Amino acid sequence: MAEAEAHYILPRAEFDKPVKILIVVAPYYKDIADNLVAGAKAEIEAAGGTWEIVEVPGALEVPTAIGIAERLSNFDGYVALGCVIRGETTHYDTVCNDSSRGITLLGLQGLCIGNGILTVENREQAEVRADPERSNKGGGAAAAALHLVALSRKWGASRKGVGFRPAQDEFQIAGQSKGNPTA
Repeated sequence: MAEAEAHYILPRAEFDKPVKILIVVAPYYKDIADNLVAGAKAEIEAAGGTWEIVEVPGALEVPTAIGIAERLSNFDGYVALGCVIRGETTHYDTVCNDSSRGITLLGLQGLCIGNGILTVENREQAEVRADPERSNKGGGAAAAALHLVALSRKWGASRKGVGFRPAQDEFQIAGQSKGNPTA
């Protein structure tokens, strides 16, 4: 079983200034989601951060909620949590692939997201992975988000609207020089 396999874990991220994380969770399997959230909260608090939490209907809505929060709020990073258990139809593949793709695309735009949406074959696998005393994938997702926030702060200030930079003094705005309104 994967839980018994040894693997390297990065040291906890450290911050000079407080960090604020949004946990977005799809509580379709409430007990599993609650364990994921518990692990994420503990990791954020251990790093000296604060968190807020929002629930969405399902894993497909997690990336959308993160995108909305990025546009309308002031979070440093995000933790995506939920669980998708394989069923009898191909819906499993759609939900797994599209929720992951949405999170990846947001990450490639510069958002600091830890993906803790479990994609498993059965409930037992989900329970092991969600349990904070066992695999603690919620804590791992929070740690990933915190590490990305630390990298973002190391390499430069946060920039909302990746790729867009507001006009500077040397640029003209609406046909007028910013320093001379009559030009």
